[in-house]
Amino acid sequence: MDKQIYFDTHRKSWDERVAIHRRDETQFYDVQKVLDGGDKLNAIEATEIGDVRGLRIAHLQCHFGLDSICLARRGASVTGLDFSGAAIAEARSLAGQFKVDARFVEGNVYDARSLLEGDFDLVYVTWGAINWLPDIAQWAKVVASLLKPGGRLYLAESHPAILSFDWVDGRIGPRYDWRTPADAPIIEETEQTYTRAADVLANKKTYSWQRRSTGCMSMRP
Repeated sequence: MDKQIYFDTHRKSWDERVAIHRRDETQFYDVQKVLDGGDKLNAIEATEIGDVRGLRIAHLQCHFGLDSICLARRGASVTGLDFSGAAIAEARSLAGQFKVDARFVEGNVYDARSLLEGDFDLVYVTWGAINWLPDIAQWAKVVASLLKPGGRLYLAESHPAILSFDWVDGRIGPRYDWRTPADAPIIEETEQTYTRAADVLANKKTYSWQRRSTGCMSMRP
């Protein structure tokens, strides 16, 4: 299948989800906490990235920018990238509201090198990001191209063993291959977004790929 079909399908889905996630009726994103001046980074992220003051950070697949804003509040200069125009518009609005050192660029993550200016101390990617990408090797090359000498990637993701399980006949059991073939993605039709908001999605179809954690960590540019 043409990879562009994956991108176009996902862009429609994520454009639709932005308003639902921004409204945050289930408090999945802790939007109000950020609006009130708080920080929404999880303890694991905050501990592992350490002091980011003065660092240039590229936040790939940044959605509507909450983590980007939190990183900027911690003293970093942040550039967020997302392919959803609706997400980037919301991120820019929030950044302007808070007057933080964060800018946002609309575009495909595979085009990040041509879209983002300069090199970065840290590339930041977290939670439910790389599973939507059809080519992890190309993604690794893009990440490497963004980093300064000595720069680092921070990737926080769920373990694929957990993601291979789902409800099967009323019980939790294995449902998905733990290593999805590149040309045979997991195709799903979901009624609601993962925040459990009541809104019914018009753009239900998604394509995703499960990968070994070691496979991601051992990628070379």
